[in-house]
Amino acid sequence: MASAFSLVARKIFGSKNEREIKRLRPDVDEINRIEPEISALSDDELRAKIAEWKANISAIE
Repeated sequence: MASAFSLVARKIFGSKNEREIKRLRPDVDEINRIEPEISALSDDELRAKIAEWKANISAIE
């Protein structure tokens, strides 16, 4: 049986799963925001977009 402290802590901070969901929510929102734009691309346009992303990442590194 869980201690009173752990029950109170879970109530205040949420479970580990709830904290992980909260941490990932901004990423999910961003993915959902750009999904229609990406879905509308042709295969060739998508390949070009991926190449652009890779170039941007390489420039950062």
